Amino acid sequence: MVPYKLKLLNCIMLMCMGACKPEVQNKHSACHLEMEKSFEEYEYIQEGDIMIGGVLTVNSYATFLKHPEDNSIRILCMEAVAEYYRQFIDFRYFIEQTNNNRAFFPNLTLGYHIYDSCGDPPKAVRSVLQILSGTREPVPNYSCVGKRNIAGFIGDLTSETTVPIAQILTLYGYTQISYGATDPLLRDRAAFPYFFRTVQSDHHHCYLLTELLKHFGWTWVGVIRFDDDAGDREFQLLTKYFSNNGICIEFSIKINIYNIQSREHIINKHKEQFQKSTTSVIVLCGTVSITIAEEFRLLKDVLREKTLILATNWAANHMIYYAIEVFNGSLGFMQRSLYELNSPEIKAFLASIHPSKYPRDKLLEDLWMQYHLCSSTNEYKNKIYEYLYPYSLHNCTGEERIQDIWNIDNILHSPRVHLAVNVLSHAIHNMYMSLSKLSPKQNERLYNYRYQLHHYFKFLEYKVQGVPYNFDENGEFKSLYWMYNYMTETEEKTNVQYFEFNPLAPSEQKLIPADITWKTGQKPRAQCSANCPTGFRKASKPGTQSCCYGCAQCSEGEISNVTDSKNCIKCPDMEWPNEKRNQCVAKTEEFLSYTNDVISISFSAVSIIFFLITQLLIVVFIIHMDTPIVRANNRSLSFLLLVSIKLSFLSVFLFLGRPVDITCMLRIITFGITFSIAVSSLLAKTIMVCVAFKATKPGSSWRKWLGVKLSNSVVLFCSSIQIIICMTWLAISPPFQELDIHTSPGTIIIQCNEGSAIGFYSVIGYMGLLAAVSFVLAFLARSLPDSFNEAKYITFSMLLFCSVWITMIPAYLSTKGKNTVCVEIFAILTSSTGLLACIFLPKCYIILFRPEINAKSYLFQNKSM
Repeated sequence: MVPYKLKLLNCIMLMCMGACKPEVQNKHSACHLEMEKSFEEYEYIQEGDIMIGGVLTVNSYATFLKHPEDNSIRILCMEAVAEYYRQFIDFRYFIEQTNNNRAFFPNLTLGYHIYDSCGDPPKAVRSVLQILSGTREPVPNYSCVGKRNIAGFIGDLTSETTVPIAQILTLYGYTQISYGATDPLLRDRAAFPYFFRTVQSDHHHCYLLTELLKHFGWTWVGVIRFDDDAGDREFQLLTKYFSNNGICIEFSIKINIYNIQSREHIINKHKEQFQKSTTSVIVLCGTVSITIAEEFRLLKDVLREKTLILATNWAANHMIYYAIEVFNGSLGFMQRSLYELNSPEIKAFLASIHPSKYPRDKLLEDLWMQYHLCSSTNEYKNKIYEYLYPYSLHNCTGEERIQDIWNIDNILHSPRVHLAVNVLSHAIHNMYMSLSKLSPKQNERLYNYRYQLHHYFKFLEYKVQGVPYNFDENGEFKSLYWMYNYMTETEEKTNVQYFEFNPLAPSEQKLIPADITWKTGQKPRAQCSANCPTGFRKASKPGTQSCCYGCAQCSEGEISNVTDSKNCIKCPDMEWPNEKRNQCVAKTEEFLSYTNDVISISFSAVSIIFFLITQLLIVVFIIHMDTPIVRANNRSLSFLLLVSIKLSFLSVFLFLGRPVDITCMLRIITFGITFSIAVSSLLAKTIMVCVAFKATKPGSSWRKWLGVKLSNSVVLFCSSIQIIICMTWLAISPPFQELDIHTSPGTIIIQCNEGSAIGFYSVIGYMGLLAAVSFVLAFLARSLPDSFNEAKYITFSMLLFCSVWITMIPAYLSTKGKNTVCVEIFAILTSSTGLLACIFLPKCYIILFRPEINAKSYLFQNKSM
């Protein structure tokens, strides 16, 4: 703006020094007067029963001149913007439509009093006071048009001009609707209770931008902000939103639009910074202006590959045409329209706008000069325009059309002023209909819109395709937004793709599926680091921003199932990560299975084979049960021993398969009792050998102990103790199934917990005690002279038995899971086989291969010897 202001002031000084008419050339004040006539204040009045004040921005900026005689301030507005004038047209169009609809206001008409604020806060304040006073020179707290009913105000476009307007109108109690101010300050209902706006605040816009960046996975962006209040405010909010959502700012460039002294140096500095940057996405924040657009045009060589993200105030703005190559492929937001922009009525009204129809419309005259290069009837205005712009004015034919003005009918135009006037008129209608039903005395308030019109805004609601639109508690009009993809092929042709963007929808539904045309042909990359795949987590790098990170694989037992996961998730106790560590799967169950373990099949086969061998021995002994070798040393004990050995082989199957509580209780108790019976039987046999030897002496008192009673009593007594130990163990703390999830990562060891370690070691210890006593007695009786003396065989069997179970204890304690079960099964099979081989194989050999020894004659022969 400032370069044009300086140029304008310079132009005025030159003209006042030598460009004026000769009769006024030496009269400085007269020259100023002529200049002021060239820039008359832009005021539009249409009287009506109900008046709506309007403070709209049409010209880009204003400059102030001091009159040389009375030192009064004169305001000169410059640079009318086509799309801003279209907003002024929307205002007038809706007023005309409302007045034509007699059903809406049967006996009333709407009027307006509009000023151009020129984007300048003092000018905006002056305009409001002029409307309230009804005079060219505003007089606060005074109105010379007291009978004119001012219902409310529309305006303004920017926050810089809207905030001071809102402060004044709050004092007077007038309702105000802005069509572009986004400052979050205006959300304060205590400070601005009568303020509304057809847009949402910068908070919402920053939220939209953040969700857009997140949707495309852009976490490493640059920011260009402009040196104005809007740029600083938006940058602070963006920084907050980006920080809360994991988006980092690689660089921030602040373009100073007021510094023209070292422009070349600044441009070169910006170019160097852009060239060093790695991101391809740049977010813009701040107010659009020609100076900014020219700055972008100078940077087009370094911004050609960058995708720009535009704020809502950039939509439909003609400034981007100053740097088409830069803005090509950019993305932006615009408020979803509630009206049909291309209806025949709107097109007809637009086509009717012409200087010949509105000769007093100075804004329209300015547009014709700027865009059609039509000369004005005011020669001073012509000279100033020719001085400011590198164009020559000419007399126009009158065939020029407003539709031919660049950007007047932009496809991105959003009728926010139209909406503001619509909302205000509906609130007036609702208030009028409500108060007109009251008594004449009460309806004195009918035309007093101050302090009460704003109450009717909360009942206003619009529906488009079933979606409700209304004002929220902060006075902001809630509506959906379009995201647009801006593709400019030439200066005359622009392609725009629309996408309905709903930030509250799930990620895959935020955008309606459509092809987005990217500037480089593919989606831009805006990440400091490559995405960490599933199975990995982000690992921060010292001295860098949070978006710059490495990738570390999840620890054992943890997964990450999304890319760029900040933390890994620990799997549940019963699950374990798969090989890629991106999914929790059920842990492998470990136990001696019949189907999956070869060793189980081996143990089963060995157990069955020895079971059959034992069964075969029983059959052999039954067939030869009356032979001396079978009857020697109590054949009932031999059969009991064979049966217990056979049961011990079968007990192996209790250790195979998936453990459950019942098998856990049976497995140790079964082999403990069966082995106790077997060892007790051997102990009884050993005792019987010793008693038999003692009884052979003449007059020995040991004869009375001969017989089955002693042996049976020994077996019964010794076995009963083991049974009592087992029952006590089961009663107090029985074994149970246990799932061990900690010993082996990724594996659930299904095993039996002994319940009571004392009970387990008591069973094993008692069995070992029986074996030790039997071993000692058998060892002492091994050389006693007796036919078929089993003592030496019992000695060897107990030696083997004790060796197996003594070595089993440390092996049992040092293994886990199915290895522990293997140790137990091996001990059972080995000890049972040892008993079978040492006790019965010698007898079977004699029975089957040396039958001559298995005779009474051989028995008596040995006794005589």
